[in-house]
Amino acid sequence: MLTLPTYLGWNVDFTRPLGEPAFTQPDSVSWRVFKNPAALAIGGICAVLLEFADPRIRSGVWDYSTFKADPAGRSRRTGMAAMIGVYGPQSAARRIIQGVTNMHAQVSGTTPDGVPYHALDPELLAWVSATASYGFLTAYDRFVEPLSDEDTIRFLQESFPVAKLYGVESPLSSLTDFQVLLEKLMPSFEAHPINTEFLRIMKSGRAAPFVPRGLQGLAADAAVSLLPNPVRERLELGTEYHLTRSGKQGIRALGKWANRIPVPNSPAWDAAIRLGLPRSFAWKTPAAQAKILT
Repeated sequence: MLTLPTYLGWNVDFTRPLGEPAFTQPDSVSWRVFKNPAALAIGGICAVLLEFADPRIRSGVWDYSTFKADPAGRSRRTGMAAMIGVYGPQSAARRIIQGVTNMHAQVSGTTPDGVPYHALDPELLAWVSATASYGFLTAYDRFVEPLSDEDTIRFLQESFPVAKLYGVESPLSSLTDFQVLLEKLMPSFEAHPINTEFLRIMKSGRAAPFVPRGLQGLAADAAVSLLPNPVRERLELGTEYHLTRSGKQGIRALGKWANRIPVPNSPAWDAAIRLGLPRSFAWKTPAAQAKILT
């Protein structure tokens, strides 16, 4: 049984209360995507880079969070917060999200260039939500298995209830919405040493001590490859982050392998227990899931 207090300080048990639903259904695209650790790692790094492109978000995270002392740990906590929204019982997800929102209410200040920011600014909330959806969705589509247009829309729509709890007024309903928001914000994007320091740590092997350093480096390069080209150019992330053809093949092989191998005591595994489903439910094909649910 996975209990988050072990390493995150959140009192969440994905196996209890028995029968309590999550905000997403077991046969959802979200259950399919978030069970895959390769997609989570790559998509999470991509999301952080997109967030930090905006100096207001970067300043807020740098000034108020543990990121500068523990960037890898902070990134893992962000990923786990997303997992709670997908797999956790609704009561626990509401409690965690309210706690995060309460913390964000205290986050305000000005960037080094004098631009004011507040973590609950609707525009910043929209961008943080959008970067997470874009990162995880695109990583899965690119490095695990292609998603149809229908599944892409389903994935985005499945995030609405949790995004609304975070205060997002207009969650993404299509990747076109992401592009519109990106074009609106991109004039303020800038290269910054925090971005490159974050990538250096992600490639150093410190982010996940039990994962080979070479794989962590590939994951970071893969994340950079997901950035829209204008963003990558604006952040000045050049050829030193080039994902080679062999690297891409290796990441894809890892992503496909991870899609088939159940992970005991993971959120997807424990959520299935809570809902009275086979523990490996999230790793089954959509056709096999449909048979179980009928």
